[in-house]
Amino acid sequence: MALPKAQTPWLSWLYLALAIAGGVLPWMANLAFMRDYGSSFDLSLFVSLANANAASQSLSRDLLVGASAVTIWMVVESRRLQMRHLWLVLLSSVTIAFAFAAPLFLCLRERRLAELAREAIASGASELA
Repeated sequence: MALPKAQTPWLSWLYLALAIAGGVLPWMANLAFMRDYGSSFDLSLFVSLANANAASQSLSRDLLVGASAVTIWMVVESRRLQMRHLWLVLLSSVTIAFAFAAPLFLCLRERRLAELAREAIASGASELA
């Protein structure tokens, strides 16, 4: 496996901020949905409304295809980089929001790349000694 180059530390913080926004903003809409349509989260009604017209169908299908592709990539990439806790990211995708899970994964990936870069530097330094 090729050694990753050092990443910019601010990027993981940016992804973390996007994860927070991606958790809060969809749940604000989810809470409004529950307020408007009953205190429980009626999944069948939610899906029905998400497909109520061509515009909402477009957004729903766009999210389905894009989230599916990115989820496959997250699994492959986490295995390639030997990342831990992927299950938390995948679980948060269906319990919080994909808009939370994807940037969270990118944050964790940046941190893992930085960890691998530090290990490579330390390994190179020990070989020179």
